[in-house]
Amino acid sequence: MTASAAPEANPAFHLSGEALMGLRHLARRGVTPATRTLAGLPGGIVTRRRGRGSEPDDVRLWSEGDDRRHIDRNATARTGILHVRTHHDERDRAVVLLADFRPSMLFGTRRALRSVAAAEALALLGWRVVGDGGRVGLVVASGDAPTALRPAGGERAMTAITGALASAHARALALPAADDPPLDALLTLARSLLPSGGHLVIASALDSPGDDFDRLLTLLAERLSIRLILVSDAFERTRPPGFYPFALPDGRRGTVQAARQPTREPAPGRVPADERLADYARRGIEGLRLDVEAGPEAYAPLMERLDAVL
Repeated sequence: MTASAAPEANPAFHLSGEALMGLRHLARRGVTPATRTLAGLPGGIVTRRRGRGSEPDDVRLWSEGDDRRHIDRNATARTGILHVRTHHDERDRAVVLLADFRPSMLFGTRRALRSVAAAEALALLGWRVVGDGGRVGLVVASGDAPTALRPAGGERAMTAITGALASAHARALALPAADDPPLDALLTLARSLLPSGGHLVIASALDSPGDDFDRLLTLLAERLSIRLILVSDAFERTRPPGFYPFALPDGRRGTVQAARQPTREPAPGRVPADERLADYARRGIEGLRLDVEAGPEAYAPLMERLDAVL
């Protein structure tokens, strides 16, 4: 199997900035006053956040589900269109999202490419972070020059990030087939965007990460909070024998035969996702498995859980 291409309207292959913007409503469903998170107090006391905080964050257009008490009268009177003012608590949380769009991620057998699933999950997490008053930045790994955005807050930051994800993904699809460049240098780039104690979230299948990746990741975990979203395609976990159609970026199509895969035996050179996550957890780097076929509705509660430990 290899990377697939399809008409640009097909969301299985092409990222849309508008679609990623639309995930903010899905991300907000889990944001309620009852959500339990760490208060940031001495001793790590767990409390419930109340209200939206007192620090002004942004002014944006009214959308369904917004609290009428937060209508911004000045902006509404000036434009004649309902605007709301958002607020956040005063804590400063900086998060960099690292999206892997290298050639091996442009692959998928269920619903979407692995790269698309990675972007969807990161966008959901980003919306949760900025909704809670944090700052979000971005690093995109692909076959060409990386994309980097410094952490910023509010809806404007997520507008820039969703647009950058869509643009970087389109460029990645247009590149000729090639081997994956290592991720080592991207870790250093992400570190340069974060203060000590910041948060790095990596969404990748971690294929060919580079000889120095694990060592560097372990070193960075001493100064940063690092979380992994390990993207997994169903074909990698269970490969029923049979004939599978495929499409190439240049439009060519064909069929490949897959032999029977022994029960519970991974593909050559590949460690099962859950075992890989357990190994990273022993080094203090927590993570979760993201199944490509599940989709954003299933990713939202996973990102809520991940957000709670950032």
